[in-house]
Amino acid sequence: MKTALISVYNKQGIVDFAKELISLDFKILASGGTAKELTSAGVEVQDVASLVGGGPILGHRVVTLSREVHAGLLAQDNEADRAELKTLNIPFIDLVCVDLYPLQEEIAKHPLTRPDGHPLPQGEREKMTSAIIEKTDIGGPTMLRSAAKGRRIVICDPEDRIKVIEWLKNGQPDKEFFINKFCAKAEFTVADYALASARYLSSGNIDGVVAHEVSALKYGENGWQVPAGLFKNEIVDELSLANFNLLAGTTPSYNNLADVDRLLQTITHIAAGFEVNRELLDPRFRGDGQKGVPKIAVGVKHGNPCGAAVNENPHMAIQNMLEGDLRAIFGGVVMVNFTVDEAAAEILLSYQMPEGQRRLLDGIIAPEFSAGAVEMLKRKGDKCRFLVNPALANLSKASLDEHSRFRYVRGGFLKQPNYAFVLNLANAEITGEISESQKANIILGWAIGSTSNSNTVTITKNNMLIGNGVGQQDRVSCCQLAIKRATDAKHDVSGAAAYSDSFFPFVDGVETLSSAGIQTIFATSGSVRDIEIKNFCKEKKINLVMLPDVQARGFFGH
Repeated sequence: MKTALISVYNKQGIVDFAKELISLDFKILASGGTAKELTSAGVEVQDVASLVGGGPILGHRVVTLSREVHAGLLAQDNEADRAELKTLNIPFIDLVCVDLYPLQEEIAKHPLTRPDGHPLPQGEREKMTSAIIEKTDIGGPTMLRSAAKGRRIVICDPEDRIKVIEWLKNGQPDKEFFINKFCAKAEFTVADYALASARYLSSGNIDGVVAHEVSALKYGENGWQVPAGLFKNEIVDELSLANFNLLAGTTPSYNNLADVDRLLQTITHIAAGFEVNRELLDPRFRGDGQKGVPKIAVGVKHGNPCGAAVNENPHMAIQNMLEGDLRAIFGGVVMVNFTVDEAAAEILLSYQMPEGQRRLLDGIIAPEFSAGAVEMLKRKGDKCRFLVNPALANLSKASLDEHSRFRYVRGGFLKQPNYAFVLNLANAEITGEISESQKANIILGWAIGSTSNSNTVTITKNNMLIGNGVGQQDRVSCCQLAIKRATDAKHDVSGAAAYSDSFFPFVDGVETLSSAGIQTIFATSGSVRDIEIKNFCKEKKINLVMLPDVQARGFFGH
């Protein structure tokens, strides 16, 4: 007869699991509340406290932290170790099922900072820390690590219980691979748990990322960068890249996924901007009257938006997105917040294309596709990837990624809060009379420019992107590039709106935009020449929108 040790926080389904083990000739050891749960359901159980001799101590904080339990987990499966265990009357433990107290959830309830980011007073911090320490599981992580080292069957995720039962019933195929997989998951779980505790107790001075690979990639940015993969951490986020399912096409590449991440930044900022400013905009952009998020289509090429549009009509949103830069979108990746049907597919394929030719795209991401649309859009060799995530249909300000953002640098990493600023025109200093439609252009331009590689100047008109001047070393070059991209795409920039992701250090940038016919400019303030810029705009009758640079600067991907 084999022995299983069960000690779980999540007791849902644990009775059935224990009964399945008994049917497979396992004896059950259980601790505390788990033993009580199983006993009350008529399951024969030995309380682990009886094994350790003397019972639980220190208010039940020390039960499984005993040499008897860990000897049963760390003993090797050989004659000598089994004989010693028998002499000591300690069972050889073959299986461990332990899930941990939800420390991360408890930490979220006891923040050490106020909503404004300032630390709590010392007394309150000590009280919070004490509560977290009391809820920190020690016995569970220790058992998981002993079980992993002892090469036992170890279960730390409730969803894995049925998988283990099925594996046991099937005769334990590929045993070494199976044991390695679950031991590694146990170590991963303990590492993430310990990191959460260290992060909290150090007030963020200790940090890191623990993640597991969810998709192996053929290579990285270049063909010689192997291996590469998509890794997922334990953060719960419905818009996590791991939650985008491949409906059709080949596995997304590293560059495809980098584009998806950038698209998510842009489309969520557009949604947030229109929700926050819904009362200031044209009624057609107020949606259901609550979020006010319009239909959105965004296209990227090499990580920066080359087309973006909002409209009450999804097909017009796609058409206007493509029209932003018909040359650049070829081979790009598109994301929308609505269903892609056959009519949308036809626009993506043929709008403004020479007769007999079709537009090639590397990826299309949507909350849903019609079956006909996928068939229409497929490329030879399945080179167009179709990714689905229903959460895209309900974008709002709450969809912004609020988690800390990390960037690898040699010898470590940089960490900062994520890009979660949302433009609220009600708080801005506005010179001139700005129409509702022009306000929509400002919001769209801000959302695109603040999620494009800095330095950036973005030009929008008629609720669509017409020119994105990204990644320049000086502000005038940003303006010149944005105008060039717009005019190259055959757009008339007169009367358009321009967004600058920081202040203008000199008047020359504003002069460049004015000479092209730009009518409205949103830039941050903070330049020593702010007065000159304001006077120039007043003289040229340019509507000027400003917020302090310290609050609203939109540098991204620096």
